[in-house]
Amino acid sequence: MSEAVLHIDKDRRMTERQVEQLAAILHILSLVGSAIAGRISDWMGRRYTISLTGIFFFLGTILMSFFPNNALILLGRAVAQLGVGFAPMIAAIYIAEVSPTSSRGILTSFPEVSINIGTTLGYLISYNASKLHRKFGLLIMLSLGAISPVLLALKVRAMPESPRWLVMQGRLAEAKLVLTKTSDSVEEVDHRLNDMKEAVGIPMDSNDDIVQVSQSTGEGVWLDLLRPTQCVRHMLICTIGVHSLQQACGMDTLLLYAPRMFEKMGITSYNGKLLLIIKFLIVKSFLLLIPTSLLERIGRKQLLLISVGGMSVCLAILGISLTVNDHSDLETKWPVAVGISSMAFCAAFYSIGLGPIPSVYSSEIFPLRLRAQGNAIGISVSQLASAFMAIIFLPMYEAITLGGAAFVLMVITIVSYFFISEIMPETQGKTLEEMSQRF
Repeated sequence: MSEAVLHIDKDRRMTERQVEQLAAILHILSLVGSAIAGRISDWMGRRYTISLTGIFFFLGTILMSFFPNNALILLGRAVAQLGVGFAPMIAAIYIAEVSPTSSRGILTSFPEVSINIGTTLGYLISYNASKLHRKFGLLIMLSLGAISPVLLALKVRAMPESPRWLVMQGRLAEAKLVLTKTSDSVEEVDHRLNDMKEAVGIPMDSNDDIVQVSQSTGEGVWLDLLRPTQCVRHMLICTIGVHSLQQACGMDTLLLYAPRMFEKMGITSYNGKLLLIIKFLIVKSFLLLIPTSLLERIGRKQLLLISVGGMSVCLAILGISLTVNDHSDLETKWPVAVGISSMAFCAAFYSIGLGPIPSVYSSEIFPLRLRAQGNAIGISVSQLASAFMAIIFLPMYEAITLGGAAFVLMVITIVSYFFISEIMPETQGKTLEEMSQRF
């Protein structure tokens, strides 16, 4: 979407207000996808839900690539956006449920890394395709998006089903087979399987290949989430809070309106702004690798605190530099250098905590029966908060300047620090079935 902001000045085919409205609509479509993905994954399984996600992406890309009608292009974007809602929810759930405790945090953070690498590659392809004929370059950019869903569909056939979903269906033999492939020892297999059986309500001495399980496909889950116990209520507060604050801190919004900030700093060329965005994304993607190696050593909570603490300092510096730049002449260069540097460091701090960890956290804290819909609530709230930020940011910076908007985001990160510190318990080192002890 930030590239769309670049095209405002290049083509004048969309106003900033239209880009803002389009961004909000796309986030709402993602919200719909996230909201239904949890229920579908409980019904048809985690693996086949991943396949369904690929189908959304493939159909959306085909509609956008080979149908010149504007209505079909918009329909294709809407279909693909449903896949955008499915993807983060089901990816985090599947990885969390398959992974052993010792490496769950590392593996569950990979989707966020992959999303950022894919976004960066998209911008690089867009940059190079822009040098070609306009229609041919657009066709290349869109049609390349059909390759990944095909590869995903082929890969899913080789992926095992989630052992925890299999236990919910009473398919104990299949679950044990998957656990044998994803555990470090026979003792760990037995321990994980017994924890899952206890969570679902299967007697410990039940060792049949297939057993009868009540409410195996998610019936009554939403009632349990709407009338939660004290423990589940705490989980919901943490999930909704951390996903809301992830978007409210404004990193995605800053990237959306980065071209406008660069323009304020005197960088006006299309290629110059696009290359700066690409550089930011490369830094952000590279630094996302840091938490993958630290999640199991430092813990989720500590990385989140470091992340929002660093972001608050960077946003304060960005606000000062933008404010000084607005009141200085064009020959004063230091506010530009400081502003760009503070944005880069803000992206860096976001990448080591607030970017990848919320999806890791919400995918592991809920009880097995509530996990898919509980995580779907978190992802849906994230999309809703992102849509809200896209709607209010433009009027906000028009009213109080970009510097003032940066200070508002700084205050939100400070609030985030106290929320994480006082309300969110650490989940490091606990199995998924032991999470209730922390809440």
